[in-house]
Amino acid sequence: VQLQAYGGGLVQAGGSLRLSCAASGRTFRRYVMGWFRQAPGKEREFVTAISWSGGSTYYADSVKGRFTISRDNAKNTVYLQMNSLKPEDTAVYYCAAGFALVTGISEYDYWGQGTQVTVSS
Repeated sequence: VQLQAYGGGLVQAGGSLRLSCAASGRTFRRYVMGWFRQAPGKEREFVTAISWSGGSTYYADSVKGRFTISRDNAKNTVYLQMNSLKPEDTAVYYCAAGFALVTGISEYDYWGQGTQVTVSS
């Protein structure tokens, strides 16, 4: 599966953005989808993931209550709604596809190219 993330941009602290990740192929609904992020000088970290049906989700503590992941299998797209953004959310955000609802980077087999999110204070 090929993934393309988009929707990043520059936003003030407290603002919102919605990222999208479009997937190619008819097998999208078989995959767990995740979002990761990488800030300058830091390692890539898990943000959130959603099961193939959308019935289960998991969030990093740092984004819980502010970010919401969802998916539309008919559109082969996964979304990340980000509210109450903070400067520390600034990073390149990546979507990824795997087969287990886990946080480990190595567990995801396919990656999008990333989209930059910058939160100004």
